[in-house]
Amino acid sequence: MREPEAAGRFPTRRAILQSLAAVWPAAIATPLFAAVSEPLAPIPVPAQVPAKEGIAAVAGTRLSYWDTGGSGPAIVLLHPATGSTRIWSYQQPVFAKAGYRVIAYSRRGYGGSDPVPKDNPGTASGDLHALMEYLRAPKFHLVGSAAGGGIAVDYALSHPERLLSLVIACAVGGVVDKDYVERMESLRPKGFDELPAAFRELSPAYRAANPEGTAAWAALERSAITGNRVGQKPVNTITWARLAAMKVPTLVIGGDADLAVPPPILRLYASHIPNADVMAVPEAAHSLYWERPDIFNRTLLDFFAKHRG
Repeated sequence: MREPEAAGRFPTRRAILQSLAAVWPAAIATPLFAAVSEPLAPIPVPAQVPAKEGIAAVAGTRLSYWDTGGSGPAIVLLHPATGSTRIWSYQQPVFAKAGYRVIAYSRRGYGGSDPVPKDNPGTASGDLHALMEYLRAPKFHLVGSAAGGGIAVDYALSHPERLLSLVIACAVGGVVDKDYVERMESLRPKGFDELPAAFRELSPAYRAANPEGTAAWAALERSAITGNRVGQKPVNTITWARLAAMKVPTLVIGGDADLAVPPPILRLYASHIPNADVMAVPEAAHSLYWERPDIFNRTLLDFFAKHRG
Protein backbone atom coordinates (compact mmCIF):
# COMPACT_ATOMS: atom_id res chain seq x y z
CA MET A 1 0.00 0.00 0.00
CA ARG A 2 1.48 3.36 -1.10
CA GLU A 3 1.63 6.14 1.38
CA PRO A 4 -0.33 9.27 0.38
CA GLU A 5 2.83 11.32 0.05
CA ALA A 6 4.31 8.93 -2.48
CA ALA A 7 1.08 8.83 -4.48
CA GLY A 8 1.17 12.61 -4.77
CA ARG A 9 4.83 12.68 -5.70
CA PHE A 10 4.90 10.19 -8.60
CA PRO A 11 2.45 10.56 -11.53
CA THR A 12 0.79 7.44 -12.85
CA ARG A 13 1.67 5.89 -16.24
CA ARG A 14 -1.72 7.01 -17.54
CA ALA A 15 -1.05 10.62 -16.50
CA ILE A 16 2.33 10.56 -18.26
CA LEU A 17 0.77 9.26 -21.51
CA GLN A 18 -1.94 11.89 -21.35
CA SER A 19 0.67 14.64 -20.91
CA LEU A 20 2.71 13.34 -23.86
CA ALA A 21 -0.37 13.19 -26.05
CA ALA A 22 -1.06 16.83 -25.31
CA VAL A 23 2.41 18.10 -26.25
CA TRP A 24 3.39 15.58 -28.98
CA PRO A 25 1.84 17.43 -31.95
CA ALA A 26 3.65 20.62 -31.00
CA ALA A 27 6.90 18.70 -30.58
CA ILE A 28 6.54 17.22 -34.07
CA ALA A 29 5.81 20.66 -35.56
CA THR A 30 8.85 22.27 -33.88
CA PRO A 31 12.26 21.43 -35.46
CA LEU A 32 14.88 20.10 -33.09
CA PHE A 33 17.44 22.55 -34.52
CA ALA A 34 16.66 26.04 -35.76
CA ALA A 35 17.94 26.96 -39.22
CA VAL A 36 21.47 28.38 -39.04
CA SER A 37 22.84 30.83 -41.60
CA GLU A 38 26.19 29.95 -43.20
CA PRO A 39 28.83 32.45 -42.00
CA LEU A 40 31.02 31.57 -44.99
CA ALA A 41 28.30 32.11 -47.58
CA PRO A 42 29.83 33.65 -50.72
CA ILE A 43 30.29 37.41 -50.49
CA PRO A 44 30.04 39.12 -53.89
CA VAL A 45 33.10 41.15 -54.86
CA PRO A 46 31.98 44.78 -54.67
CA ALA A 47 32.32 47.16 -57.60
CA GLN A 48 35.74 48.78 -57.54
CA VAL A 49 36.15 52.55 -57.21
CA PRO A 50 38.21 54.38 -59.83
CA ALA A 51 41.94 54.10 -59.22
CA LYS A 52 45.03 55.23 -61.07
CA GLU A 53 47.14 52.31 -62.28
CA GLY A 54 50.76 52.82 -63.15
CA ILE A 55 54.38 51.72 -63.13
CA ALA A 56 56.66 53.55 -60.72
CA ALA A 57 60.36 53.71 -61.58
CA VAL A 58 61.90 53.72 -58.10
CA ALA A 59 64.92 52.25 -56.30
CA GLY A 60 66.40 50.89 -59.51
CA THR A 61 63.30 48.89 -60.43
CA ARG A 62 59.77 49.31 -61.77
CA LEU A 63 56.80 48.54 -59.54
CA SER A 64 53.21 48.06 -60.66
CA TYR A 65 50.71 49.86 -58.42
CA TRP A 66 47.23 51.30 -58.13
CA ASP A 67 46.13 54.30 -56.07
CA THR A 68 42.56 55.47 -55.44
CA GLY A 69 43.79 58.96 -54.55
CA GLY A 70 41.79 61.30 -52.39
CA SER A 71 42.57 63.58 -49.46
CA GLY A 72 41.97 61.04 -46.68
CA PRO A 73 44.64 59.15 -44.74
CA ALA A 74 46.41 56.53 -46.85
CA ILE A 75 46.21 52.77 -46.37
CA VAL A 76 49.00 50.78 -48.02
CA LEU A 77 48.40 47.07 -48.68
CA LEU A 78 51.30 44.57 -48.85
CA HIS A 79 50.31 41.30 -50.50
CA PRO A 80 51.29 37.75 -49.44
CA ALA A 81 53.63 35.50 -51.41
CA THR A 82 50.57 34.10 -53.19
CA GLY A 83 49.25 37.47 -54.34
CA SER A 84 49.73 40.76 -56.15
CA THR A 85 47.89 44.07 -56.50
CA ARG A 86 44.90 42.13 -57.85
CA ILE A 87 43.96 40.34 -54.61
CA TRP A 88 42.53 43.34 -52.74
CA SER A 89 39.18 43.59 -54.54
CA TYR A 90 37.26 43.12 -51.28
CA GLN A 91 39.22 45.90 -49.55
CA GLN A 92 39.71 48.58 -52.24
CA PRO A 93 36.15 49.96 -52.47
CA VAL A 94 35.30 49.44 -48.80
CA PHE A 95 38.32 51.34 -47.52
CA ALA A 96 38.00 54.06 -50.19
CA LYS A 97 34.32 54.64 -49.42
CA ALA A 98 35.24 54.93 -45.74
CA GLY A 99 37.26 58.02 -46.67
CA TYR A 100 40.74 56.56 -47.12
CA ARG A 101 43.24 56.79 -49.96
CA VAL A 102 44.01 53.15 -50.77
CA ILE A 103 47.31 52.07 -52.34
CA ALA A 104 48.53 48.62 -53.34
CA TYR A 105 51.55 47.54 -55.34
CA SER A 106 53.16 44.34 -56.56
CA ARG A 107 56.58 43.63 -55.14
CA ARG A 108 59.47 42.67 -57.40
CA GLY A 109 58.67 39.45 -59.26
CA TYR A 110 54.91 39.80 -58.85
CA GLY A 111 52.05 41.18 -60.90
CA GLY A 112 54.07 42.73 -63.71
CA SER A 113 56.70 44.45 -61.57
CA ASP A 114 60.32 43.92 -62.52
CA PRO A 115 61.94 40.71 -61.21
CA VAL A 116 64.52 40.67 -58.44
CA PRO A 117 67.98 40.89 -60.05
CA LYS A 118 70.68 38.65 -58.63
CA ASP A 119 73.42 41.25 -58.63
CA ASN A 120 71.55 44.10 -56.92
CA PRO A 121 68.32 42.81 -55.34
CA GLY A 122 67.62 45.82 -53.12
CA THR A 123 65.25 45.42 -50.17
CA ALA A 124 61.49 45.06 -50.07
CA SER A 125 61.08 47.67 -47.34
CA GLY A 126 63.42 49.99 -49.25
CA ASP A 127 61.23 49.61 -52.33
CA LEU A 128 58.17 50.44 -50.21
CA HIS A 129 59.80 53.59 -48.88
CA ALA A 130 60.84 54.72 -52.36
CA LEU A 131 57.30 54.13 -53.66
CA MET A 132 55.75 56.15 -50.83
CA GLU A 133 58.11 59.00 -51.69
CA TYR A 134 57.12 58.70 -55.34
CA LEU A 135 53.40 58.74 -54.50
CA ARG A 136 53.84 61.50 -51.92
CA ALA A 137 52.32 59.59 -49.04
CA PRO A 138 54.09 61.04 -45.98
CA LYS A 139 52.12 59.09 -43.35
CA PHE A 140 49.93 56.02 -43.74
CA HIS A 141 48.40 52.90 -42.24
CA LEU A 142 50.42 49.85 -43.31
CA VAL A 143 48.81 46.41 -43.76
CA GLY A 144 50.98 43.36 -44.41
CA SER A 145 49.43 39.97 -45.12
CA ALA A 146 51.54 36.80 -44.64
CA ALA A 147 54.90 37.45 -46.37
CA GLY A 148 53.89 41.10 -46.56
CA GLY A 149 53.74 41.14 -42.77
CA GLY A 150 57.47 40.66 -42.31
CA ILE A 151 58.14 43.47 -44.78
CA ALA A 152 55.70 45.69 -42.89
CA VAL A 153 57.52 45.02 -39.61
CA ASP A 154 60.90 45.70 -41.26
CA TYR A 155 59.55 49.02 -42.53
CA ALA A 156 58.10 49.91 -39.12
CA LEU A 157 61.51 49.41 -37.53
CA SER A 158 63.19 51.66 -40.13
CA HIS A 159 60.53 54.36 -40.50
CA PRO A 160 58.18 54.44 -37.50
CA GLU A 161 57.62 58.16 -38.03
CA ARG A 162 55.84 57.42 -41.33
CA LEU A 163 53.24 55.07 -39.88
CA LEU A 164 49.86 55.91 -38.41
CA SER A 165 49.39 52.24 -37.55
CA LEU A 166 50.58 48.75 -38.46
CA VAL A 167 48.52 45.63 -39.19
CA ILE A 168 50.28 42.26 -39.24
CA ALA A 169 47.86 39.74 -40.76
CA CYS A 170 48.45 35.98 -40.81
CA ALA A 171 52.19 36.60 -40.75
CA VAL A 172 55.24 34.84 -39.34
CA GLY A 173 56.68 38.32 -39.06
CA GLY A 174 60.38 37.76 -39.71
CA VAL A 175 61.54 37.24 -36.12
CA VAL A 176 64.88 35.39 -36.04
CA ASP A 177 65.08 34.43 -32.34
CA LYS A 178 65.99 30.74 -32.16
CA ASP A 179 63.03 29.65 -30.03
CA TYR A 180 60.56 31.28 -32.38
CA VAL A 181 62.19 29.97 -35.56
CA GLU A 182 62.17 26.41 -34.21
CA ARG A 183 58.55 26.67 -33.15
CA MET A 184 57.51 27.98 -36.56
CA GLU A 185 59.47 25.26 -38.37
CA SER A 186 57.72 22.61 -36.29
CA LEU A 187 54.40 23.76 -37.76
CA ARG A 188 55.60 23.26 -41.35
CA PRO A 189 56.66 19.62 -41.83
CA LYS A 190 58.77 18.53 -44.77
CA GLY A 191 56.76 18.87 -47.97
CA PHE A 192 54.42 21.54 -46.56
CA ASP A 193 55.45 24.16 -49.12
CA GLU A 194 54.82 21.71 -51.96
CA LEU A 195 51.17 21.21 -50.99
CA PRO A 196 48.60 22.98 -53.17
CA ALA A 197 48.48 26.67 -52.27
CA ALA A 198 44.71 26.63 -51.70
CA PHE A 199 45.12 23.77 -49.19
CA ARG A 200 47.88 25.61 -47.33
CA GLU A 201 46.24 29.00 -47.23
CA LEU A 202 42.45 28.60 -47.27
CA SER A 203 40.59 26.99 -44.39
CA PRO A 204 38.75 23.71 -45.01
CA ALA A 205 35.58 25.50 -43.89
CA TYR A 206 35.99 28.11 -46.63
CA ARG A 207 36.85 25.54 -49.30
CA ALA A 208 33.79 23.50 -48.36
CA ALA A 209 31.41 26.46 -48.21
CA ASN A 210 32.67 28.42 -51.19
CA PRO A 211 34.17 26.38 -54.06
CA GLU A 212 33.68 29.30 -56.46
CA GLY A 213 35.61 31.63 -54.17
CA THR A 214 38.31 29.00 -53.80
CA ALA A 215 38.65 28.77 -57.58
CA ALA A 216 38.83 32.56 -57.91
CA TRP A 217 41.52 32.75 -55.21
CA ALA A 218 43.52 29.98 -56.93
CA ALA A 219 43.34 31.82 -60.27
CA LEU A 220 44.79 34.95 -58.65
CA GLU A 221 47.51 32.88 -57.00
CA ARG A 222 48.51 31.19 -60.27
CA SER A 223 48.87 34.54 -62.05
CA ALA A 224 50.67 36.36 -59.21
CA ILE A 225 54.31 35.45 -59.86
CA THR A 226 55.67 36.98 -63.06
CA GLY A 227 59.43 36.85 -62.49
CA ASN A 228 62.14 36.05 -59.97
CA ARG A 229 60.87 37.07 -56.52
CA VAL A 230 63.65 35.78 -54.25
CA GLY A 231 66.86 37.39 -53.07
CA GLN A 232 65.73 40.44 -51.10
CA LYS A 233 66.62 40.50 -47.41
CA PRO A 234 65.29 42.64 -44.54
CA VAL A 235 67.01 45.90 -43.70
CA ASN A 236 66.72 45.12 -39.98
CA THR A 237 67.37 42.02 -37.91
CA ILE A 238 63.91 41.44 -36.47
CA THR A 239 64.08 40.14 -32.89
CA TRP A 240 61.82 40.07 -29.84
CA ALA A 241 63.99 42.83 -28.36
CA ARG A 242 63.45 45.06 -31.40
CA LEU A 243 59.70 44.48 -31.30
CA ALA A 244 59.62 45.38 -27.60
CA ALA A 245 60.90 48.85 -28.49
CA MET A 246 58.23 49.53 -31.12
CA LYS A 247 55.86 52.43 -30.54
CA VAL A 248 53.70 52.14 -33.66
CA PRO A 249 50.09 51.17 -32.82
CA THR A 250 49.85 47.54 -33.95
CA LEU A 251 47.12 45.01 -34.65
CA VAL A 252 48.04 41.33 -35.00
CA ILE A 253 45.23 39.42 -36.68
CA GLY A 254 44.80 35.97 -38.21
CA GLY A 255 42.53 33.00 -38.68
CA ASP A 256 41.94 30.27 -36.12
CA ALA A 257 42.41 27.60 -38.83
CA ASP A 258 45.73 28.94 -40.14
CA LEU A 259 48.14 26.01 -40.51
CA ALA A 260 51.21 28.26 -40.49
CA VAL A 261 50.25 30.96 -37.96
CA PRO A 262 47.67 29.55 -35.52
CA PRO A 263 46.20 31.65 -32.68
CA PRO A 264 48.89 30.78 -30.08
CA ILE A 265 51.50 32.22 -32.46
CA LEU A 266 49.43 35.35 -32.99
CA ARG A 267 49.21 35.84 -29.23
CA LEU A 268 52.92 35.13 -28.75
CA TYR A 269 53.89 37.65 -31.43
CA ALA A 270 51.52 40.30 -30.10
CA SER A 271 52.81 39.80 -26.55
CA HIS A 272 56.21 41.17 -27.61
CA ILE A 273 54.82 44.42 -29.06
CA PRO A 274 53.81 47.06 -26.51
CA ASN A 275 50.04 47.55 -26.35
CA ALA A 276 49.38 45.49 -29.47
CA ASP A 277 45.84 44.35 -30.20
CA VAL A 278 45.36 40.72 -31.22
CA MET A 279 42.45 38.90 -32.85
CA ALA A 280 41.82 35.38 -34.19
CA VAL A 281 38.92 35.11 -36.65
CA PRO A 282 36.88 31.88 -36.63
CA GLU A 283 36.74 29.55 -39.64
CA ALA A 284 39.52 31.34 -41.50
CA ALA A 285 43.11 30.51 -42.34
CA HIS A 286 46.08 32.24 -44.01
CA SER A 287 44.14 34.41 -46.49
CA LEU A 288 41.91 36.26 -44.07
CA TYR A 289 41.48 39.24 -46.41
CA TRP A 290 39.73 36.87 -48.87
CA GLU A 291 38.06 34.27 -46.63
CA ARG A 292 36.40 36.65 -44.16
CA PRO A 293 36.54 40.12 -45.78
CA ASP A 294 33.52 41.22 -43.76
CA ILE A 295 35.32 40.73 -40.43
CA PHE A 296 38.74 41.70 -41.78
CA ASN A 297 37.54 45.02 -43.21
CA ARG A 298 35.40 45.96 -40.22
CA THR A 299 38.17 45.16 -37.74
CA LEU A 300 40.77 47.14 -39.67
CA LEU A 301 38.53 50.16 -40.14
CA ASP A 302 37.75 50.21 -36.42
CA PHE A 303 41.47 50.00 -35.66
CA PHE A 304 42.40 52.75 -38.15
CA ALA A 305 39.72 55.03 -36.70
CA LYS A 306 41.47 54.87 -33.32
CA HIS A 307 44.80 55.89 -34.83
CA ARG A 308 44.20 58.74 -37.24
CA GLY A 309 47.30 60.58 -36.03
